[in-house]
Amino acid sequence: MSKRPVPAAPMPIVRYSIIPARPEAHLYRVTCSIEEPDPSGQQFALPAWVPGSYMIRDFARHVVSIGARSRNRPVTLEKTDKHTWRAQSVTGPLSVSYEVYAWDLSVRGSHLDTSHGFFNGACVFLRALGHEGAPCELEIQRPRGARYRNWRVATAMPRKSAGPFGFGGYVTADYDELIDHPVEMGQFALARFRACGTPHDIVITGRHRADLARLRRDLKRLCEEHIRFFGEPAPMKRFVFLVTAVGEGYGGLEHRASTALLCSRDDLPREGESEVTERYRTFLGLASHEYFHTWNVKRIKPAAFAPYELDRENYTTLLWAFEGITSYYDDLALVRCGLIAKKDYLELLGRSITTHLRTPGRTIQSLAESSFDAWIKYYRQDENSPNAAVSYYVKGSLVALCLDLLVRDKTRGRKSLDDIMRALWRRHGLTGAGVEEDGIERFAEEATGVELERYFDDWLRSTRELPLKALLATHGVAMELRPAESAQDKGGGPARSKSAAGLAMLGIRARAHDDDTAVTHVLEGGAAQGAGIAAGDVIVAVDGLRPGRAGLDAALAKRRPGERVTIHAFRRDELMTFDAHLRRADADTCVLAESVNGKRLRERWLGRRRG
Repeated sequence: MSKRPVPAAPMPIVRYSIIPARPEAHLYRVTCSIEEPDPSGQQFALPAWVPGSYMIRDFARHVVSIGARSRNRPVTLEKTDKHTWRAQSVTGPLSVSYEVYAWDLSVRGSHLDTSHGFFNGACVFLRALGHEGAPCELEIQRPRGARYRNWRVATAMPRKSAGPFGFGGYVTADYDELIDHPVEMGQFALARFRACGTPHDIVITGRHRADLARLRRDLKRLCEEHIRFFGEPAPMKRFVFLVTAVGEGYGGLEHRASTALLCSRDDLPREGESEVTERYRTFLGLASHEYFHTWNVKRIKPAAFAPYELDRENYTTLLWAFEGITSYYDDLALVRCGLIAKKDYLELLGRSITTHLRTPGRTIQSLAESSFDAWIKYYRQDENSPNAAVSYYVKGSLVALCLDLLVRDKTRGRKSLDDIMRALWRRHGLTGAGVEEDGIERFAEEATGVELERYFDDWLRSTRELPLKALLATHGVAMELRPAESAQDKGGGPARSKSAAGLAMLGIRARAHDDDTAVTHVLEGGAAQGAGIAAGDVIVAVDGLRPGRAGLDAALAKRRPGERVTIHAFRRDELMTFDAHLRRADADTCVLAESVNGKRLRERWLGRRRG
């Protein structure tokens, strides 16, 4: 008779505590304690990046002080590299305490002052090497002082001893989960709803006058669209939108049961407003994008991210799918669930196409290369980025569009990208198996029965133009290109003036600099590049006249292609003179409109889904 296998002993719990020790100095005090440290010298390391934001950020640079103790005696810590410490050998429990400076008001960092605190776990929690799979307990402590007595805590992290929205004990299955639940603390606005039976919270920090009832109603509709797209029930027991409202800001970071959003307070809906304004549409698109990530990248993820290697870059050519496909569905979900009209969706899509066509780098870098090089290019953009790189968000979303429309056309509407995504969810999302580098392409053919290899070769691994006009036409959408009317013309709508066809362009991107114009980018093949103007130059005069507050657009408004203008600009502290030969604005501004043909396929693509 064979013996039963002896079950492995459970790993001892790794215990953490965090307190806003000195909010006025932006300092958290964090402690990590383990019962059974490595007898040869336990190592601790802080992640170099946060999943979802693909750049090495070296969070250890914010560690101000650090020390260790065992049985109330100090223990020597040796720093072995930029983010790793090794404790001297001890025979009993070991605790490491350290201070973290937190003054990064972004979705990927940590922030603390006397008004609120926010942190991503990757920024503040050391991982005990060799103990990453152990369960974790976290004690979130209230900062000391009367001014903090009304602070609450918002996080999707499972509670242990803490009450709802309270300070106290929280628990996670392992370190990976610990750093995947951001935490907000302070006095925040709160709205709650259920989507397909799953509790959702909206937490808003910062001054605002948002219509919480409308926000709750609209996000409920949006979340239910995404949940039903992949199939009920939702993959999380609870979801939290952690919103920070500021004067001007934009950003989001996905997590397994929450998202951190940074938005302009004017992007939130106001009481008394019934329409979806352009600014509110921006917020809804951001929320939609990060919520879709709950499935696509948090659970359906590249094999390169399973598991994450937190001390180095994790390379994959698949970010076009995990960010680009998500970008495709973020606005598509808004029209499918009825939050915006079809004309609004086509305007947004036209703007995306315009952005892509105005990027000279689309002829230089392929989409697969863009995904792989995210660590050094997309997240480290400089003045030459538009000329040398393409966005895996923007082009990735347009490849998703092309794939969707192509499959719908080839199968007469019987199959679509929707089927591919739901099949990926069943095969990879529900099982946790990572997607191999060629997995999306193989799975797309398997799920649809359409031969797609040559299309993927063209769209992912070459710089050929996408067949947008032809594919949109199959679904009753006419695509036209016109010249830009001004530097502020984002596309998506018809020209306001018949004279736009003759608009003269300098070929730069710029920002206001007091009453002058600071050049941020000089575009490949433009008049500015030919004249020798460079990024960083501050334009102070055109043909001897200062543009003033009216700006460079006004100074060039009556010029015509072919004219020469004399431009004076400061480069550093030197006044430079440039002779620019103005060029005709390219027809790179996209306008989309419904046509009489293809109505049935268009409705199946953009219409409300049944079931």
